[in-house]
Amino acid sequence: MSSFFERLKKKFSKQEELVEDLISLDEYEELVESQLITEKFKKGLKKSRDNFSNALNTLISSYREINEEFFEELEELLIQSDVSYSTVLDLVDYLKSESQKKNLKEPAELQDMIIEKLVDIYLDGTSKVDLITNENNELTVYLFVGVNGVGKTTSIGKLAHNLKKEGKKVLIAAGDTFRAGAIDQLAVWARRSEVDIVKSHEGADAASVIFDAIQSAKAKNYDVLLCDTAGRLQNKEHLMKELEKIVRIIKREVPNAPHEVLLTIDATTGQNGILQAKTFKEVSDVTGVILTKLDGTAKGGIVIAIKKELDIPVKLVGLGENIDDLEVFDPEQYIYGLFYKEKENIETEKIKN
Repeated sequence: MSSFFERLKKKFSKQEELVEDLISLDEYEELVESQLITEKFKKGLKKSRDNFSNALNTLISSYREINEEFFEELEELLIQSDVSYSTVLDLVDYLKSESQKKNLKEPAELQDMIIEKLVDIYLDGTSKVDLITNENNELTVYLFVGVNGVGKTTSIGKLAHNLKKEGKKVLIAAGDTFRAGAIDQLAVWARRSEVDIVKSHEGADAASVIFDAIQSAKAKNYDVLLCDTAGRLQNKEHLMKELEKIVRIIKREVPNAPHEVLLTIDATTGQNGILQAKTFKEVSDVTGVILTKLDGTAKGGIVIAIKKELDIPVKLVGLGENIDDLEVFDPEQYIYGLFYKEKENIETEKIKN
């Protein structure tokens, strides 16, 4: 096992000896919270982890020697896992070069190299990026964009819940006045999260709803305003005009806002989600991605595709259906959850194979 995974294991596995050495309650609570998040990532990425591991093991055991056909099937496996095409080509070229330099003959000799190179690609220039928040009691405004059905409404509700737990006073603006039921769905999530909401009727001017919410947030000293928007890609021109109007009003009323423009992508849609994201990037200044339903996909490579093709940081990930299952994206936690398997599980798989 590589030193990288040994380091992650030491960092993320439960370490009783660390608990004994803790000198404060804050350190203990921080360790417990880290362990809980680790378990969420491991559980949420189980489908992707098992799919990739099983497929890679099957591929490697199917070949007695490294040849062109093996590399072609490896390319197909990685592309099916939603790793971007350009990344796959770079990875395979690297493996071909290294196998020749080191005179490797058997595919099994490439297994650790494949995973370690993917790890390098994931972490290259990638770091944990927290959401921007204002200090000194100044209002923070987040604008949410994304097509219908990707989990945008759910993400707003879950983020509102998380912010409230942190002691923030949160207000939601129901700016998706186009889609039938969007306002009611967001109102349900506001009640679940125990935060306030500003809303109007279906068909109302979305920018007016956002304006009213800003005035309410400033008058009642809210810390964070979460603004929903419509996601009708079938009429990009109308969408662009509406978003431009909303952003113009936000900037006029709140200096340096919106502080985040968060694009929601459904991880289960794979490359279709990337295409949607490219369209929204054209019409809005996206600052970060919320990747939902990561627990429901067997194609965890989509994070690489987002990074390579969009150059936008993933800031939040949905790892389950519960209200507490929206987490800040941590690349190391993600890698650990996606690739690492306990030693006994690895030994069991070797026996099976």
